[in-house]
Amino acid sequence: MKVLVVEDDLALSDVIAFTMRRAGFDVVAAYDGLAGLDMWLAERPDLVLLDLNLPKLDGLSVCRRIRKEADTPIIMLTVRDSDEAVVAGLETGADDYIVKPFSPTQLVARARAVMRRTGVAPTSGVLEAAGLSLDRSRNEVRRPGGEPVRLTPLEVRLLEALMLNAGQVLPADTLIANVWGLEGGDKAMLKQLVYRLRAKIESDPAQPSLIETVPGIGYALPT
Repeated sequence: MKVLVVEDDLALSDVIAFTMRRAGFDVVAAYDGLAGLDMWLAERPDLVLLDLNLPKLDGLSVCRRIRKEADTPIIMLTVRDSDEAVVAGLETGADDYIVKPFSPTQLVARARAVMRRTGVAPTSGVLEAAGLSLDRSRNEVRRPGGEPVRLTPLEVRLLEALMLNAGQVLPADTLIANVWGLEGGDKAMLKQLVYRLRAKIESDPAQPSLIETVPGIGYALPT
């Protein structure tokens, strides 16, 4: 699956591209509205991540022109969170609206949700980080030089969140929301899930080198 990122902030564009590639997507990028339209015509991506405030041609105009020709899923990215801005984006034809700043996990989850809703099958992809290779289509993880290990769906969600944010400490509440949703899970359940996942992926679960506990905050996976 191919994603077009249209974002004039070069640093943020690189972060978004890195995040989506690690989630298994192919990524192409443009840095202004006119270039974004040209890239969309040339590449015909499966999803567009579109900044609202762009030079040369604003995001609403880009969205409007794409909608005249195709139903490509579009997610608006913007710092403007007013009702008027959200309504304008959605009425122009955007499928979703994400307010900056946003987490990598949220971006990937929202992208997959939009593609499911619009009938585009999101890529399963193979996610790689910290020497691990996670195949989400098979619920399997492969350690360096090892055989594939089966994971439960909850273990996959936990490991995916950690891998997408490798090198960063993820708060326990963020992991709970990512694994169980906002209405389920607690820190005791998370601790037990981490224990089970470590037993499957660590060489020595008693002295973990992959899933690090950061006291009082949460957990982290090395880069």
